[in-house]
Amino acid sequence: MDRNRSWGHGKPMKAVVLTGSAGALGQRVLGRLAAHPDVEDVVGLDVVPDQGPSTIGVATRQVDLLHDDLGADLEGRDTLVHLASVFAPERRGNEPSIDVELTRRVLDAARRAGTRHVVLISSATVYGAWPDNPVPLTEESPLRPNDGFTYAVDKLRIEELAAELRTSSPGTSVAVLRPTVALAEEERSWVSEALASAASVHAGDTDPPSQFLHFDDLADAVVLAADRGLDGAYNVAPDGWIPPDRMRAFATLPQPRVPVWVADQVARWRWRLGLTATPPEILPWTIHPWVVANDRLRAEGWTPAHSNEEAYVMCTEPGPLDTLSPKRRQEIALAVAGGALVAAGAGVAAVVRRQMGSR
Repeated sequence: MDRNRSWGHGKPMKAVVLTGSAGALGQRVLGRLAAHPDVEDVVGLDVVPDQGPSTIGVATRQVDLLHDDLGADLEGRDTLVHLASVFAPERRGNEPSIDVELTRRVLDAARRAGTRHVVLISSATVYGAWPDNPVPLTEESPLRPNDGFTYAVDKLRIEELAAELRTSSPGTSVAVLRPTVALAEEERSWVSEALASAASVHAGDTDPPSQFLHFDDLADAVVLAADRGLDGAYNVAPDGWIPPDRMRAFATLPQPRVPVWVADQVARWRWRLGLTATPPEILPWTIHPWVVANDRLRAEGWTPAHSNEEAYVMCTEPGPLDTLSPKRRQEIALAVAGGALVAAGAGVAAVVRRQMGSR
């Protein structure tokens, strides 16, 4: 969004409650809300006690969204921006998600308080990563997160809660933002960290296009959604995407390809041994396309200040291998690929031995 243009002309945001106010995104949104001409006061809620220096018109409170009563914080306030997330990547299976339950409690409190507008953060991962995905995906594309990837499944469940709120509270608008991979100079989103870890072993014969969103642009999208009283789903991404060949040029090391089954075995082996916080189910997102179109949000007046490449370069620190010669990088890359094959073979052998021993 152009920070020099006038703000939108949607519902006036006189009083706003912001959850997750201590996070990298929350701090950006908090500052923008405090500077907004239509905002009289903001309450920031977070489990973190120290949320930085106080700002005129902004109050922050330490709160446990899973257990504390939120009625007093939401009473009489017209807008809720819900950014808080406690996603736990180690969770497996179908047990209740903390993130989903947390969102359910927050939205129930907003319903009881009569909050008229809500902004939620979902994710572009709700579309899933599939070989038949159109490039790009629009908000009308089906939502089909890949089985087993709990992060995307949780986001879909949160969107279902948003739909329930919209149905049960006529007149309440609920904006659901679906950002692509988000980055900041001092912090990355969980998805960006997980994808970077998964991409250390290059799988398959093709590469998907890539998208990267700067946290500043995401913060602008959040405030615009609140300012204009947007309703429905909106993708959040820069224009276009980075083609695979261009993305490979950014890599510190050349990435030799390994078969998908090898990458899958390595990912599962690393996960079982606790060597990574990245679940193996993220692998499809490194193989199949899932880039999104931003036309709908742009039509509301949002303009990203950073391109995909700018966001990636600005927010990715150079590694120690960047000073090596291309030949040495290639040698290290080949060694890494060889290690991946050995590790996969060892993992398969261990599985076979366990199966034979159980007979």
